[in-house]
Amino acid sequence: MALTVDVRDVTGSTTGSVNLDETLFGIQPNVPVMHQVVTAQLAAARSGTQSTKTRAEVSGGGRKPFRQKGTGRARQGSERAPHFAGGGVALGPKPRSYRQRTPRKMVQLALRSALSDRASEGKVVVVGSWPWDVPSTKEAKSALAALGLDGRVLLVLSRSDEEAYKSFRNLPGIQLMLDEELNAYDILCNDWIVFTSETLPGGSPDGAAAGLTGGSAEADQRPADSASAPAPAPSSTAADKAELEDGEEAGE
Repeated sequence: MALTVDVRDVTGSTTGSVNLDETLFGIQPNVPVMHQVVTAQLAAARSGTQSTKTRAEVSGGGRKPFRQKGTGRARQGSERAPHFAGGGVALGPKPRSYRQRTPRKMVQLALRSALSDRASEGKVVVVGSWPWDVPSTKEAKSALAALGLDGRVLLVLSRSDEEAYKSFRNLPGIQLMLDEELNAYDILCNDWIVFTSETLPGGSPDGAAAGLTGGSAEADQRPADSASAPAPAPSSTAADKAELEDGEEAGE
C-alpha cells in the first residue's frame, strides 16, 4: 500500500499529491536503534572541557608541612595533598571526548525509523514551495495557521530557501534545518515535520520523478528520461565488422 500525502501551498489548498518512499517512511520503527543513535548524538554534543588540577598541578607544596616524628600527628609530605584545603583534586574530571562510534547503517536505520514514526501518525506535511521573494514573518505565521500546524514544527529547507529561513526563524516552536542535516533526534523532538517538493527524501526537484500524481503508477516508477532516451549508437568495432561482412558478400 503506497503512502500518499497531499502537496499543499501556503494557503492550505491541495495542489496535488506525492507518494512517500516506503523504504524511508513505511518501515517498522526500530526503537532500540533510535535510542542508541540519539544517545550517541547527545553524547557527541557534550563539550568535554571540564578540568580539575591534581596535586602535581596546584601551586605550593614544595616544603614538608611539619617534621616526620614527634608531633603526634600523622606524617605528611605535602600540604597540597587532596585532603588539605587548597590541595589537588583526587580522581577529578579531565578534558575528554564523549563521542561514541555509531555505524553508518545504524544511523540511517534510526533516521528511517523516525521518519516512519512521524508518517504513521500523519505528522508529515509536504509544501510545494515557499513562494516569498522577500522575508515576511507575518506571512510565515499565516502559512503555519493555514496548514494547521501547532506545537513544535521542524521545517526542512534547501539552501535556496533563504527568504523562508528569514521568515520562520523568529517564530517560537519552529526549528529550521537543511535537508542535508536531517537526523533522527531532531525529528523525534518535534511534533510535525514539513518538507518541500525539493527537500522530500526519496524524491527529486522534478515533480514527476518525485512521485507527484499526474501519470500512471508505472510511469512514476520508471526513470523520467527513459521514454525520450535515444538508442545507444553502435560501437566503432561493430560498425567496421558490419561493413566488412557486407563487402565479403558483395565480392562473392
